[in-house]
Amino acid sequence: MTELAYLTLAQASARIRSKELSPVDYTQALLRHIDTHDAKFNAFLRQTPEIALQQARQAEADIQAGNWRGPLHGIPYGLKDIIDVEGIPTTGHSKILADNLARTDAFVTSRLRAAGAVLLGKLSTHEFALGGPSFDLPWPPARNAWNRDYFPGGSSSGSGVALAAGFVPAALGTDTGGSVRNPASMCGIVGMKATYGRVSRRGVLPLSYSLDHIGPMTRTVTDNALLLGVIAGHDPQDPGSSRDAVPDFTADLDKGVSGLKVGVIRRFYNTDFEADAEMAQSIEDAVRILAGQGAEIQEIDPGPLFDYTSVNRVILLSEAYAIHEKWLQERPADYGDLTRERLLPGAFFRAVDYVHALRQREVLRHQFNACMASIDVAITASSMDPACPIEDAELCEKQYGRQARAPFNVTGSPALAVPTGFASTGLPLSMQIIGKPGDETTVYRVARAYERATEWISRHPALG
Repeated sequence: MTELAYLTLAQASARIRSKELSPVDYTQALLRHIDTHDAKFNAFLRQTPEIALQQARQAEADIQAGNWRGPLHGIPYGLKDIIDVEGIPTTGHSKILADNLARTDAFVTSRLRAAGAVLLGKLSTHEFALGGPSFDLPWPPARNAWNRDYFPGGSSSGSGVALAAGFVPAALGTDTGGSVRNPASMCGIVGMKATYGRVSRRGVLPLSYSLDHIGPMTRTVTDNALLLGVIAGHDPQDPGSSRDAVPDFTADLDKGVSGLKVGVIRRFYNTDFEADAEMAQSIEDAVRILAGQGAEIQEIDPGPLFDYTSVNRVILLSEAYAIHEKWLQERPADYGDLTRERLLPGAFFRAVDYVHALRQREVLRHQFNACMASIDVAITASSMDPACPIEDAELCEKQYGRQARAPFNVTGSPALAVPTGFASTGLPLSMQIIGKPGDETTVYRVARAYERATEWISRHPALG
């Protein structure tokens, strides 16, 4: 079971294509694994075993008939429960939408269905991708697979936990201020916030129209590139969807980093924040590894972290309040306390504040892109700290803001969180690799070079 649970997407895909692994057997094995362990971790809000087995049987029949649909064919996956699947509730982990039956598939769900992937269920999130970890919602919060007493990150918390625990080899999350990359950092997996517009948001509960991203979450860099390749592409029904051609994100994975220019944004984790010592050291060790492989390292300074996070906060809360105003007025008690507390400040931003933030966003985007002009990728911290105890509300709230992810929602740049080892507590450490707009391929290239030089992806939690 352990071997099947921790097959990479690429490994499983190769075995399925060669008929060495049955999609039905694989799906049944993962469903048993979930049934055995998920009561301790709460990764799933809703399993969909009937749908999974139906899709697995179809995937197997297609393979037998010689109709291979691509690398996601027969691969089980999970969806953050703000992403629509026709006929299944999309709850947002909230009482307000407990009975919200999706009428159609989200764009990304349609892409995965067409690729022959197998849906195992809907995954835990923070309420409306904002309020958490919370204990006053209809469902409990997800817990970290490395230690269930610790926070798994959010808001795509169930996605991170399901991957770390071996429940699925692939999952989707969303990222408005870091909500793919935070659980990736806390759970020791790989999470990509691609270029803004690269992946359609249609059929996904919005948090902030101009900052929302849908992102692939996996255990390896190769798997992440494969998953992004399936879900990326223009959607004429999403006004923010990019018309740029979708490249082969796996094309440069094995080219190494020799000659690439890597900028390090140390000010974010040494000056603007002082990161946990083990976290900071793991990033410096990663930089040294890349330098040893021939990357040219230089330090860059795109300006104060707080300039970016302040703009993110004003835009996010202004747009989120606009989305939730009616429910906040009519059903305030149906929100969890933390969600309500986080949404309400949006009522007090003035139109002029929002307009100034939008204008400043363009200044910061230009400033950051100018800083990137002389390099290929940048590296900085994702979280400043390893995971904190999940029931320590004060510490969770404090550490939630100690991050350097929000700047890249503001700039729209691709940003990938990857594991960089483990703290003395046994909890994962991480960093971000940031690319130029539209250049996820180089981000994956650098990440894969680092991944090959380390052994972090070979470690898995003891689930008990």
